[in-house]
Amino acid sequence: MAINEISVQEARRRQLAGAIFIDVREPDEHALGLPDGAVACPRVHLESSPGEWVADPDADILLICGSGRRSLMAAEALAKQGYTRIASVTGGYSAWLDESLPVAARHDADFLDRYSRHLRLPQVGIAGQEALAAARVVLVGAGGLGSPAAFYLAAAGVGHIRLIDDDVVERSNLQRQILHTEARIGVAKVDSAAEALSALNPRINIEKIRQRLLAENVDERLADADVVVDGADNFPTRYLLSDACVRLRKPLVYGAVQRFEGQASVFDAGRRRGLSPCYRCLFPEPPGPGEAPNCAEAGVLGVLPGLIGLIQATEVLKLILGLGQTLDGRLLHVDALSMRFRDVRLSPDPACQACGTGVGNS
Repeated sequence: MAINEISVQEARRRQLAGAIFIDVREPDEHALGLPDGAVACPRVHLESSPGEWVADPDADILLICGSGRRSLMAAEALAKQGYTRIASVTGGYSAWLDESLPVAARHDADFLDRYSRHLRLPQVGIAGQEALAAARVVLVGAGGLGSPAAFYLAAAGVGHIRLIDDDVVERSNLQRQILHTEARIGVAKVDSAAEALSALNPRINIEKIRQRLLAENVDERLADADVVVDGADNFPTRYLLSDACVRLRKPLVYGAVQRFEGQASVFDAGRRRGLSPCYRCLFPEPPGPGEAPNCAEAGVLGVLPGLIGLIQATEVLKLILGLGQTLDGRLLHVDALSMRFRDVRLSPDPACQACGTGVGNS
């Protein structure tokens, strides 16, 4: 079957008459703009599942790409699958622009330039970047773990980051807490962090909560979160966070460091009760005095929180974008001295007092 090739002017006329207009370029090309009224569908997606985009094989279909070559190949592929009224637009989007035909620009130049490397990933693209911009992440702790996690979440374009920390910057923090600087010693950590993150990405909203997370305020602080990040440095806050996330059905991205070792995981028992563990499934009770000294007592290699915090940021992005396999049900242990990573499977504890199957789950 010979494919009908038409001009951009003819394509516009037929589009206005009701034809289905599909732009088969890649997501990073779509990000730069679309012909007005065109549907963005990369060629590989259209050819593999045309019925998802055009249910009627006899519908009037117009395909456009950058220059006309890919749209012609896509038209030929659809014709072999039984579609009968297909046309490819000669000259593609370049010709469309040359003729000054209307264009739909979804985002400004700053957005397209800033996130261009994400937009080139088919698994992210415009839709994924928009999902990141719409996401709300609560980060508890603006210290060793919170610093790298917040930096990369801000850089990635997470639209709303709520920072919760009641501490101030001290000189001893600077060895690992890279959000802060010598000039901001004595400044509240949430203020220091917000200054650094806003300088990196002024497009996002940084919400500063200078207070300790307590039983009486935790539900309010987490209620509208899409993902919660545990950057705390004490056990009471960890248990408080975990229990609240189970109760509120929020995924919790966990991280911890000590000396030369670190851990990371995702606890999603609130949404996946009986299938995913929570923090209490791993550690039913806090350790006794002296059994798990904090960084101030035991010390920590300065780069280690950076490594674990970056893993946490990666898990947050995967949860928001729905990509890959998260650390849900797995504990990743990192030994920095040997640079070995050990992955341990975790199972939910049916007897867990927070998420066990015997606990009310309405």
